[in-house]
Amino acid sequence: MTGRTLGTRSLAAAGVGAGLALVTRPRQVADAVAPTYPSSRLWVARLLGARLLVQHAAVLAAPRPAVLRAAAAVDGLHAASMVPLLRSARYGRAARVSGGAAAGTALVALALASERR
Repeated sequence: MTGRTLGTRSLAAAGVGAGLALVTRPRQVADAVAPTYPSSRLWVARLLGARLLVQHAAVLAAPRPAVLRAAAAVDGLHAASMVPLLRSARYGRAARVSGGAAAGTALVALALASERR
């Protein structure tokens, strides 16, 4: 197994784990990272979790550079969508955590996609 393959699988496994946590335990995740996140919006956390599950399962199933670039694009869009909420008293912390994680994941995925085989 190459370093790129191991890195890709590790990234995808972490994404699947985060997705599962958000789908099955959104309140506990919110309490840990953004305690002021309203319970009435936990459906958003579950939706994000479902997206993470699908996205990272696709990377696990086909750990190719094109799939990594597509996953990075999705994460980049998510990070950009969090920018308007960064200063929100209610949603700011969740936006910073979620957007920052998405930006970081996008950068790692792009780096993995560009590594030579």
